Amino acid sequence: MPHSFHNLLIHAVFSTKDRAACMDAELRSNLFPYMGGILREMGCTARLINGTADHVHLLMNLAADLSVSECMRVVKANSSRWIHETWPHRRSFAWQTGYGAFTVSASNEEAVFNYIRKQEEHHRRISFQEEFVELLRKHRVPFDEEFLWK
Repeated sequence: MPHSFHNLLIHAVFSTKDRAACMDAELRSNLFPYMGGILREMGCTARLINGTADHVHLLMNLAADLSVSECMRVVKANSSRWIHETWPHRRSFAWQTGYGAFTVSASNEEAVFNYIRKQEEHHRRISFQEEFVELLRKHRVPFDEEFLWK
């Protein structure tokens, strides 16, 4: 086949270290576009980036030559460094070590987009921890809850 075609739509989720509620509205309004730029530099397309004070959701088209783990490593490392350089008083800011990443079918893209768009509303009813466990179960990702938050 002369050309390669792909649509690698990924929903990624990760939190601040220890799920600290340290991303205020000012930080998020600057951080999310910055993350979009990081993704663009790697050949990805940010469809939507949103979150709350303690976590971020990314809906993105992953570049065909990039692994999810490498993408998450670069986004988290570069955004954390940028936060430290831009806001010196946020030197203690850090991301959690891991992340969740889930494939999204084209037929489900709109539903996931709307889910991510409504994060503030969603988290009036459910914590990040509850949401993350729900996502793992929905996507049939095996996990041991005893070690999930360590």
